Amino acid sequence: MLVTRVLLALFVAAIALAPAQAVERSVTVTGEATVAVAPDAAVIRIGVSSQDKTAREASDANAKQMSAVLAAIKDTGIAERDIQTSRLSLQPQYDTNKSGTARLTGFQATNQVTVRIRDIDKLATVLDRAIAAGANEMSGIEFVVTEQSRMLDQARDDAIADARRKAELYAKAAGVKLGNVISISEEGPTAQPRPMQAMRAGSVPIAPGEQTLRAIVTVSYELTP
Repeated sequence: MLVTRVLLALFVAAIALAPAQAVERSVTVTGEATVAVAPDAAVIRIGVSSQDKTAREASDANAKQMSAVLAAIKDTGIAERDIQTSRLSLQPQYDTNKSGTARLTGFQATNQVTVRIRDIDKLATVLDRAIAAGANEMSGIEFVVTEQSRMLDQARDDAIADARRKAELYAKAAGVKLGNVISISEEGPTAQPRPMQAMRAGSVPIAPGEQTLRAIVTVSYELTP
């Protein structure tokens, strides 16, 4: 009876340990791949800054000039849904004399909009028209790849191949064989950052260049004898 209980206990313990042992016979690796893509859209922040003696005069001058800038932007085919006010301010301006006393000299009104240009070929035209209409402030340009996920498909394939290559190296070095895939996970798609670049108002050459999109996957494989 005692022998039977001992054998039963050993059998139960073996069943309990089996999943843990199976999990241990695996290898987990990270695969990476990149793809270079030309941006197909752009986002600009552009606007008008006006100064005058009174707050009312500065605001009125700014509103008139900004209306002309917005009309010029829309005339290039940019839809209203792609134009959004991003900054609106009215600030007093002071002049500090030698004695340290601040004297009010006027007011500065600023109105800036964020414009999404869905056809990057229109970028130069939008900038030229806006500046010609009176835009005198620009925060910069951000180049955008609108269909990153689709563009990343080839990089995803290459990342999986990279992961398998690494796993096979480890398996060969350990004297075992690579089995079935246990799990696959992907990090969020990443791109080399292209921050808003400061630019002066005026006609300037524009070079969108390329963005490098990166796919990163983590893959676990079974290991077999």
